[in-house]
Amino acid sequence: MREKMKDLKVILTACGCPGASTMIKMLKNNGERKIEIIGTDMDEEAVGRFLVDKFYRVPSGESKDYIPKMLEIVEKERPDVLFPESSFEVYPLACNRALFEDLGTKVLVSDPEPIEVSNNKNKMYKVLSEKTNVDLPRYFSAESLDEFMDVIEKLGYPENPVIFKPHVGKGSRGVRILDPIADRREILMKKKPISKYMSIQEFEEIFREAEDFPKLLVMEFLEGMEMTTDSIAMKGRELLTTVKTVEQARWGVIVRGELVKKDDLVEQARKILGAIPLSYCVNMQFIAGKLIEINPRVSTFIYQRDLIAPYLAIKLALGELSEEDIRKYERKIDYGRRMVRYMDQVFHKGGRRVL
Repeated sequence: MREKMKDLKVILTACGCPGASTMIKMLKNNGERKIEIIGTDMDEEAVGRFLVDKFYRVPSGESKDYIPKMLEIVEKERPDVLFPESSFEVYPLACNRALFEDLGTKVLVSDPEPIEVSNNKNKMYKVLSEKTNVDLPRYFSAESLDEFMDVIEKLGYPENPVIFKPHVGKGSRGVRILDPIADRREILMKKKPISKYMSIQEFEEIFREAEDFPKLLVMEFLEGMEMTTDSIAMKGRELLTTVKTVEQARWGVIVRGELVKKDDLVEQARKILGAIPLSYCVNMQFIAGKLIEINPRVSTFIYQRDLIAPYLAIKLALGELSEEDIRKYERKIDYGRRMVRYMDQVFHKGGRRVL
């Protein structure tokens, strides 16, 4: 007779993020044991609040009050695992991991240095250029308006569109495309107001008189299939990687895609992890086979009942699975499985779900 597995208590941060509701459901329905989930978020109406067993509102991961508040929650709840979902939380949690683990809680984060490199796109590209032969887009750093105008010319603007983003950013914040061919009237009348297109005139108007110019990464604009890799790793050792297409996205989040077999991207992910030794869940974004971004945290998945990557990462952290055990899950990947994300609602009164 199979021995009953120990119940777990997990703190899941940023439980209002786009992938949280599905992740909560999959962890709850893991098929092996009961998992009590305690959610945290900045937003008191975060959707995860109404799906988890208990909820705490917390400050931003960038706030000096964040770590003291999380320590207070951990000391009170004594969870087995603290599982961050937000890019703004992984670095401070990594820097303070020992404080949580002294309380008996495993924190699913990488070491601080590789997180810092991953979060700074300019540092990330420099490291990968020096240590690997991974395919990267052409890019330059710009720290003034004059530098910006110079590097867009080097990238072929205005004949070719370019894209720029902050050195350190989250999701699609601060990301814009400069394309002189884009029809401004069509963008205004037919595109949604979250369109990423911008004219060089608009850019100059914003920054011509600005006292502080942001550190920007300016890159060639890539066209082609977008795919992401989702890896489980341990200090740079790639253990398991799935690849999915991103056929449609909203708010910077996949809403339609498919699990595909792409050995070349798995190999790219392996090389990247070798150069930037991340641990646990790691997401990487590729367009036309070139690396665009690394997220040193859990992302969205195309889930299977027998392959729930966040649950495997938890079991790895707790020593219930070895690295070799994780590798064996490769044979379970259900290529061709598709996902469609949809909108849903919860109804509450005074913070208590009523429907």
